[in-house]
Amino acid sequence: MHSLLIGCRLRRSVICFPRRRVSIQWLLAILLAAIYCIYSLLAHSRFKTSAYDLVIFDQAVRSYAELSPPISILKGVHNNFGPDFVILGDHWSPILALLGPLYWLHDGPETLLVAQAVLFAAAVPVLYKVITTVLLQRTDVGPSIRRAVAGTLCVSYGISWPVIEAIAFDFHEVAFVPLLTVLLVERFQAGKHSHVILVMLALLQVKEDMGLLAIGFGTYLIGVRAWRRTGAFLILLGGAFIYVTTQILIPLFGGRSNYYWAYGALGSNIRESLSYALTHPLYAVSQLWTPSSKVPLIALTLGVTLFLALFSRIAIIALPLALERLLASSFPNWWEPKYHYTAFIVIILFIAAADGIARTAGVIDKRYGQASGRNAFIGTPVTQGGVAIGIASAICAANVISVPFFSLGTMFSKGFYETSGRAVAANHALAAVPDSVLVEASNNLAPALSGRTQTLLWDRTPRWAPWVVADVGAKSFPFTSMQEQLSRVDLLRRSGYRQIVDTGDFIVLHRN
Repeated sequence: MHSLLIGCRLRRSVICFPRRRVSIQWLLAILLAAIYCIYSLLAHSRFKTSAYDLVIFDQAVRSYAELSPPISILKGVHNNFGPDFVILGDHWSPILALLGPLYWLHDGPETLLVAQAVLFAAAVPVLYKVITTVLLQRTDVGPSIRRAVAGTLCVSYGISWPVIEAIAFDFHEVAFVPLLTVLLVERFQAGKHSHVILVMLALLQVKEDMGLLAIGFGTYLIGVRAWRRTGAFLILLGGAFIYVTTQILIPLFGGRSNYYWAYGALGSNIRESLSYALTHPLYAVSQLWTPSSKVPLIALTLGVTLFLALFSRIAIIALPLALERLLASSFPNWWEPKYHYTAFIVIILFIAAADGIARTAGVIDKRYGQASGRNAFIGTPVTQGGVAIGIASAICAANVISVPFFSLGTMFSKGFYETSGRAVAANHALAAVPDSVLVEASNNLAPALSGRTQTLLWDRTPRWAPWVVADVGAKSFPFTSMQEQLSRVDLLRRSGYRQIVDTGDFIVLHRN
């Protein structure tokens, strides 16, 4: 079976863009990076970022910048791993070390937010090239149509809710995934087996479940005659990688192999779960929509391409990662669109959608186009190019319409740019905390202290740090109620802490 993507076997092993048209995709990438940066940095300055997870990554990458193991004292203390906890014991993400040198330029969580914005936007030029290649091999449309469709889908990717919600929710290692994934497909289109393996090895350094992406991509390659051996290798590599990272490497760095096991409805480990799923297939399938909160996630995920991704075999690549979330019976955050998880597969969906558009345009053209001699639509013969542009425009329109319903929509409100009274109070409280001290800070204030203090999360267990910045104006993670937070402040006062600042929303406490 011939690949849906391959066919253009580029002789050069480097990505090459036509000189005359490089500005289209790069200008879009620069514009998107600017929008992402503005959103992230303004949200951060308005105390919309959080200790979980921005401070965790900030502390880890700062350690890399100091040529030390990636320690997060906040993560280690809050989850009872100890203050010297190396985050490689949480997730296998050594690729974060690449961001360490950026801290030599600016030491603070803002660096991560900017890096994330650039990484998500940097996928656009490569996505543009991949889509034009897909259209070149699957349709007879001219170059201007291919460019129009590719540009429209790139805009759709840039404003799609999976990307926007990842930008809005602090920083995560997923920032590397779209760029590396689309590079993987581009190297496949170029017919470069060794390059595909190298890019996949880079992806495996993003997170332990990238082994599922290797399995998905390998499964796709099995259907391509010239790539079957590479596909089989990637499937074996992905499976071995998941085992080695979760069962050996993560425990080696102080974590637990079952810490993120979320499939208790199927079994207590992989072997039990697979056995139960094979003997009770209907029950296993029912987990895809149990609980019902998974159903909106499925619809929204497929909706970013108006379900066109389902018209392509390329969607197989994303299937293992999608099943990882949908078969889970715990960790409800995995099914919430407001988090970053769908960004792991979003660029695969848009590549699959390009192929789905090509297939659909070909079928409609064959049935209703010039060749059929039938004037099907308003008396005018249908063309492949017209159908392709129409579908791509509909996908883009759907993503534009979705903007107000997700985080990017707040950029169009006046309040997003105003400094609230609560933000003023937060700045006043934080100014009372000296540099280089150990401090417990509430979830949304911790990122503002992380660059200049040893920051712990103010949580439900007293840590007795010399400095505490408590939130008494709004419920703060991980407390369950305002009363619990107020009771904690009373406990600290009775335990010898002296009140330094009380803004009404925030209280700063200190004891020697």
